[in-house]
Amino acid sequence: MKLEDGLLSQMDRVSGDFGFASRTEFIRAALRDKVEDYRLKEAILKLDKSKGALKGKNKVDIDCDSAREMAYERIASRFR
Repeated sequence: MKLEDGLLSQMDRVSGDFGFASRTEFIRAALRDKVEDYRLKEAILKLDKSKGALKGKNKVDIDCDSAREMAYERIASRFR
């Protein structure tokens, strides 16, 4: 993998600040974080599509909808 010198310098500084022993460890962690971000965004999209779908059906549905709304807002706030 080829990276620009400026990016390598930044990566070395940041990885050192976070205590990574090598560039490889830093890159692995960065890739894991990116995959997790993608999964969270996918979950937000799924929650968004189902948001309000059961609203007003019965007490259990209302409780579930309320919990879904809270979960959606909590997750979505991470990306604002």
